[in-house]
Amino acid sequence: MAPTTQDLSLNTTPSYLTRLQDFVSENRRAILVCTAAAAVALGAAYYVSTASPQRPGSGKDRQKDRKKDKPLKKKKSVNDQDGPILEEVKPKEEEQQNVPLTLEEIAVLSADERIKRAGVLKTRGNALYQARNFTQAVELYTQAIQLSPKPEPIFHSNRAACYMNMSPPQFEHVVEDCDAALRHDPNYVKALNRRANALEALSRYTEALRDFTAATILDKFQNEAAAHSVERVLKKLATEKAQTIAATRGPRLPSQTFISAYFAAFRKRAQPTLPETPSQGDQTLLLALDALEAADYAHALSLINEAVDQGISWDIGRAEALNLRGTFKFLTSDIPGAKADLEESLTLNPSLTQSLVKLASVHMEEGNHAQAMERFEQAIKVDSSDPDVYYHRGQVHFITNDYAAAAENYTKSTSLDSTFVFSHIQLAVAQYKMGNIANSMATFRRTMTAFPNRAEVCNYYGELLLDQQRFEDAVEKFDRAIELEKTKSPPNPLPLVNKALAIFQWHKDIPPAEVLCREALAIDPSCETAVATLAQLALQKSEMETAIEWFEKQVDLARGEAEIVASLTYLEASKAQLQFVKTYPQMAAELQQIASAMM
Repeated sequence: MAPTTQDLSLNTTPSYLTRLQDFVSENRRAILVCTAAAAVALGAAYYVSTASPQRPGSGKDRQKDRKKDKPLKKKKSVNDQDGPILEEVKPKEEEQQNVPLTLEEIAVLSADERIKRAGVLKTRGNALYQARNFTQAVELYTQAIQLSPKPEPIFHSNRAACYMNMSPPQFEHVVEDCDAALRHDPNYVKALNRRANALEALSRYTEALRDFTAATILDKFQNEAAAHSVERVLKKLATEKAQTIAATRGPRLPSQTFISAYFAAFRKRAQPTLPETPSQGDQTLLLALDALEAADYAHALSLINEAVDQGISWDIGRAEALNLRGTFKFLTSDIPGAKADLEESLTLNPSLTQSLVKLASVHMEEGNHAQAMERFEQAIKVDSSDPDVYYHRGQVHFITNDYAAAAENYTKSTSLDSTFVFSHIQLAVAQYKMGNIANSMATFRRTMTAFPNRAEVCNYYGELLLDQQRFEDAVEKFDRAIELEKTKSPPNPLPLVNKALAIFQWHKDIPPAEVLCREALAIDPSCETAVATLAQLALQKSEMETAIEWFEKQVDLARGEAEIVASLTYLEASKAQLQFVKTYPQMAAELQQIASAMM
């Protein structure tokens, strides 16, 4: 099967991105937290999969209040039936006061008397809250706010809890009260969480993520529930933005590296023979195929569209043209258009097994595994000796983690044509995935002997060595791959990026890794793997703003909605963390201690 956006095959860039993200995830607790002057380096991947808030300390007033707090018998959260727990500031006396008072009556009271009466009102409000009489509880909290001679964040937060639990909830009022509470105590985690939930309900996901992120860091990453809140809101925010981007972004080709990897996954076929009197469209078709052979993909796309529009005079040629145009539509994420062209090519030439194989890719992109497998069965009935059919069916098994079936298909493909290097490479990787390390390494060594001048073998052998943390051996293989790639035009930049990741994991040496990634971008300015690695390296250096710039480029390069969502997840998490540091610069020293404890 040709690569899809979810394909992990070794001749496609997603395999590298997956390994990079796995490394970041596995090492997320060692990602630095930052300095006050710079930005948090908590790594966006950390938030995609890790912990969040409970209740931290806060300002002096909150510390005093907590000493006086009267805990309820049962702990509750915002999502419980009875709503979030309310906080007590126990008054010195519980006697009833005549309420409400006018502003004039309040003005003549002493500060101590106002504090006492406000406390009584709050206690009565709490009782009404527990009785689920939220409207009357709001009235008493409002009176307490008016009576208190100094701002009391708890009064606003408890009133917000009432608004949250009304039917229907009054989310705007929740936000207003939490705004007031946080103006007086920015470290008030309960108000942050409460406001975040209200903002999420209002679909104000960027602000909700800001608050959940702040609560997470202030709570020192100790609350699993808060972790889920961050993940949930990140998913909503990224999905919403990705849908907008996908709907408004016009079709465009992915990077040179990705397209080259896609077409390299198919064995070369002879160009169709023109009829005796070729039409203009027939001749343009050959020009498109020549441009494809020269890796001039933008020109090939333009020419194949022109050829189809001009009209192709014979069925075999038109089938080839639709096969190629459908391929480019697939690469530009026009899945319905790709499907239509490939199906029409089969109507014109039912023996064109490559169109069946590419339709299997389309079905996998649609999430229809069963139909993809049916296409392979059709292709085998048409031509059981086509080695590409078995190779790409092996790819489907590989990305669905059926490595034994994948290995069987790679072996069959190789038995029909042993000159295709990727069948050998994929067999070795399938063996590795099954835990047959010795067999995998032996397969790679045999492949290196059979294909001594193929950079791909050294590159992907190096990836497996890197996975085993055999850093020196991996770098040696990447260096060999880089040298072999220099003989190509254009070279594949992936070995440079792989070497960068190896050097970083081996020595934690960031500058040389960055140099290698920039060399990769000089070869292919749209190299997704180089951009993703530079973003992660910037996180490691506590350069959050630089990381955000790279994540924005990664979003721009992403193909299809699923990839855009993944890239936006990193971007939005990084933005939220940067905003935290700007809002809480005094937390820098404590964050550094947290980082040290995580390492």
